Order: sequence, then structure tokens, then C-alpha cells
Amino acid sequence: MQFADRLQNVETSAIRELFKLLGKPGIISFAGGFPDPALFDATGIAQASAAVLANHPGPVLQYGATEGYGPLREGISTFMAGKGSTVAPDGLIVTTGSQQALDLIGKCMISPGDKVIVEAPTFLATIQCFRLYGAHIIGAPIDANGVDVDKLEALINQHKPKLVYLIPTFGNPSGATLSLARRKRILEIAVRTQTLVVEDDPYGELYFDQAPPPSLLALSDGVPGSRDWLAHCGSFSKILSPGLRVGWMIAPPELLAKAVMCKQFSDAHTSNLTQAICAQYLTMDRLNATLAVVRQTYAERARVMAECLKHDLADAIDFNAPQGGMFFWARLTGANGQCANAADFAKRAIDQLVAFVPGAPFYAHDPDPATLRLSFATADVAKIAEGIGRLKLALD
Repeated sequence: MQFADRLQNVETSAIRELFKLLGKPGIISFAGGFPDPALFDATGIAQASAAVLANHPGPVLQYGATEGYGPLREGISTFMAGKGSTVAPDGLIVTTGSQQALDLIGKCMISPGDKVIVEAPTFLATIQCFRLYGAHIIGAPIDANGVDVDKLEALINQHKPKLVYLIPTFGNPSGATLSLARRKRILEIAVRTQTLVVEDDPYGELYFDQAPPPSLLALSDGVPGSRDWLAHCGSFSKILSPGLRVGWMIAPPELLAKAVMCKQFSDAHTSNLTQAICAQYLTMDRLNATLAVVRQTYAERARVMAECLKHDLADAIDFNAPQGGMFFWARLTGANGQCANAADFAKRAIDQLVAFVPGAPFYAHDPDPATLRLSFATADVAKIAEGIGRLKLALD
């Protein structure tokens, strides 16, 4: 078959390929970016499902508006207001997960050869999505406080990108959180350079102790003109259920209109049934209690993982402990002649029945082969301790 030329620019996800190795009995996985299904509020979701099917069976089982189910758009508007963001219901569209929001941005904004700046490292699926539309992707370095804004500004001035894509809060894979000062500077840079900034925020509610700084969207009201150069992608996948496949996109009106048009071509609309379930759930006063359990659970798992990494791997690994989200980003040091290549280490770890993701695929270019991502979300504290112990055996 003669496939489209654009497929030459992308490859199958290295993470998805890794999952094929995870079928061995007894394996402990730190590889996936999935929430723990044991923490899903199945009872609440069942009650919400029963209510919408009992009260509104016709509308929720029928075709719907491409922009989204009206009560859910209102619910998301209220939810965002609770996070400090002023968003009218007609200022957002509902998407099939935030992944579709990113795809719609790619369709609407990227022509072959356009330059796009992302964090280095960043979400692998975003690299693949934007490459599919022909983007030339440029990585901006990050540290424990998120993207280096001085270097980002220099890259924007040099390359004049079509857009900048960031995960400011508990990044995937970095776990880093952009500082408040850097967030404000990025909005100011966006206005000055007239560069679209895409804020991806699937993890912002998964904080451990203190809430993170306000989102770029929430801060945009204080930076005149920045709302015109900001798109925000959100999702219920990490805080309610990924199986519902419900996300949203907030963007300037002209971009939102183009995204609605492209979504019509893709799937007509996100499932009315799952949208209605989310809308009903938001009215049931259960989300805060659910999030409290998730935050406490993930905080404890992250604490144990940090302790075990320090104890078992010691000077063989460097990392910054995250303050929320689902990931540790680490780097092998090669101290005392130990393994310094994460891909090699991953193969040895599989032999010890433990899995993680090497860091190289998360870079658009010039990957650091010593880096790796560890997810603590789906393993309990006993499994985390045992798994890190197995990593020690793989390292020796």
C-alpha cells in the first residue's frame, strides 16, 4: 500500500512496545502512566450513570453538539472557576480526552516544516502527534522548576515557532513544576512575541501537600493580552477515569472555532453518555473526597519511592522528588562503574521482573541516554519497595 508521506515522520510508541514485555508473571511495573484503578470512585460513577440514564435517556444516547454536552460545559466552567480560571461555558469545547485537544491543535496550527518548541523532555505522544503534522520540533531544557525561561525566550526569538507546548504542573515525564515567577514571564513572553502557548494540565489536581502555583490560564487575567495567546487542555482521565475519555480545550475564539470544525470531521462529538456521566458526577459533591484519597495515596507512594531510591540505588542515581503527579524523572550517574545507559538498564531490570521507561523517547532530539521515568501510581508501597530492590539487583 502507498501510505501517506506524513507517516514517515512517526514511529510506534516506545512505551507501548515496552508493554509487550510486561506479561511475565510477577513483574512489577513502574512503566505506565496510568492512574490506579483501585482509586476510581466506581460507586459514584455508577450512581451518576444510573441517574443520567433514568432521567435523560434520550439526549444522552443521541447524537450531540460537537462543542460538547451543555451541562458538562457548564460543569467544567464551574470546576475551572474553583481553580482560579474565569471561563464561560462557550469558551471551551469538550474533547475525547485531552489527547484529542492536542491533536486538534496540531491539525489547526501546524503546517509541514513549522517549528514547535516543547520541553526537553516532554510527553511522548505530543512529539508523535505534532510530528505527524510535519512539525520541526525544538526542545527547551528544563530543571527542577520547569522549563528554563531564559533559554525558552532565546529559542522563541531565534526560531519564531508556531507554538510552544508546556506541561507546567507535575510534568510528564519530568515531574517538575514551573515556578510562579516563570509562569508569569512565559505569559509576558507570549504577548510580546505573539506566540501561542499550549498549557497541558492533566495532573494539576494531583498535588501531595500544598497546591501548585495557579495555572497559566488562571494567571492570564493578570497579564493583559495573554489570553489571546494561550490554549489550555484539561482532562478527567487522571482524576476521575481515563475510560470515560473526557477532556476539554480552552482557547481563543478563532482557534476554538477551527478546532470544532476539525472535530466534526474526526468524531462528530465526544460520547454524550460519558459527558453526561461526568456532568452528573460533578454535581454529586464526591470529587473532592475522591481527590483527597488519591492525593494521600500517591503522596505516600512517592515518599516511599524516594526513600527506596536513596537507600537502594544511592549514588547510582540522581532525581528530584516530585510534589505531585505520577512520575519520578531520574538519571543514572554511572558512579563506581555502574550502568549509565537507561536502555541497557531497562533490559536488565526486565530480567529481574521490574519495568520502567528509558528516558530517550521523551526527547524530540538529542536524548540523554542516562535518563529514565518511574511511575509510582499503580504500585502499592510494598511493591514499590520490592521493585526498587530488584532495580538494585539489576544495577549490580
